[in-house]
Amino acid sequence: MDLSLTPFLILGGIVTGTIGGMLGLGGGVFLVPFLVIALNLPMHQAIATSILAVIATSSAGAALNLEREMVNIRLGMMLETATVAGAILGGVTANYLSGDTLRYMFALLLLIVSGFMFWRNRGADEPAVVPVGAYVASFRDESSGQEMVYGVRRVPLLMGISVVAGNVSGLLGIGGGIFKVPAMTMLGGIPMKAATATSNFMIGVTAAASAFIYFAHGHMQPYIVAPTTLGVLGGSFLGVRLSRKLRSSSLTIIFATFLLLIALQLLFR
Repeated sequence: MDLSLTPFLILGGIVTGTIGGMLGLGGGVFLVPFLVIALNLPMHQAIATSILAVIATSSAGAALNLEREMVNIRLGMMLETATVAGAILGGVTANYLSGDTLRYMFALLLLIVSGFMFWRNRGADEPAVVPVGAYVASFRDESSGQEMVYGVRRVPLLMGISVVAGNVSGLLGIGGGIFKVPAMTMLGGIPMKAATATSNFMIGVTAAASAFIYFAHGHMQPYIVAPTTLGVLGGSFLGVRLSRKLRSSSLTIIFATFLLLIALQLLFR
């Protein structure tokens, strides 16, 4: 490999790590196109590098968010179980639908979700007065100084969406956070910051299982993985700290905007 690419790998890792840490996406959906289009890497190497980067994002984000008690651990472990089951079922789904059909379906779904997030953004910064639902938790919002107390609603529905998220993650190489974060906020009644923190906590678990498969097939290239992962790790710390300073309404707008960009990428790539 040309070592002159190392600065670009680090820079790309910092940018995608910042986005992933801030929004709970992992950043892989942006890192893979960057590695393939900008640096002309083979797709399997790009995906393998992205998987290691997702683990780095999750590790950095989870450490900081757990320290601030923003992660709903019980909910995260419950939803992650469903996500892994969905990833296993991904191969079954692939036998019934073509790749293009899936791509257009999920792009349309992302467009709809993005629109709903923009529409329902009002009141995102208001604290819950009475927690409703299961898995009651709380955290202190550093941007407003308010104590956010919430309960999780529609847990069975969130489990079902997590299965779909794992399925999509396995089929399209897209992190499940793009579905789980909107579902947790719009359907589960979870504040945006708690949803992104919990998503960050979960995404590394699924990625870790996939990493062994790519390693066994020789797709992990140290000269690519090492600088990219270092950049992602640094960007993740920055992204998590930025998410704490932003108001929930601003974070929701940023998340919805990135969903829109991902949908357009799926439609026109």
